[in-house]
Amino acid sequence: MRWKFVVPVLAFFAVAALLYRGLYLDPREIPSALIGHPVPNFDLQPVPGYAPGLATGNLKAGDVVLVNVFASWCVSCREEHPLLLEMKRRGEVPIYGLDYKDEPKAAADWLARMGDPYSRTGMDIAGRVGIDWGVYGVPETYVITKDGKIAYKQIGPITPDDLNNKIMPLVRKLRAEG
Repeated sequence: MRWKFVVPVLAFFAVAALLYRGLYLDPREIPSALIGHPVPNFDLQPVPGYAPGLATGNLKAGDVVLVNVFASWCVSCREEHPLLLEMKRRGEVPIYGLDYKDEPKAAADWLARMGDPYSRTGMDIAGRVGIDWGVYGVPETYVITKDGKIAYKQIGPITPDDLNNKIMPLVRKLRAEG
């Protein structure tokens, strides 16, 4: 008779403990199954007027690079864009843009209006390449090693804190390793 009361109470506390733990998790820190694996194979045309395009081979060219997934319709992309422009101005690390599920003219107009922080751009109009990369939504930024492996995935807009405490220390470490 006593177990009829003890089991539901124990179940309640177990669920409550899991929910409490969830309050302290960062939703932007979703593990990616692709970390440590080579970038997927792809070959994309550039955003019109912003050649060259973007392909797998560009990410195995011997330097650590960032791949930033963006779109003209993405509100959060506007948040991080000034930081990307500043990174390009300082020449800290090459940034490649993967334009996700966007119209070519809209992407070109957006880059013309907002500024172009990218060394290369690729148009993923259908979103197939984004699926292969495991994109949850835009913006997302990946740190790619010199030999074309995914070392880090940032979900959501990059903040100065993310840049200074996660991304750039990792870039410097990866450059020093090889």
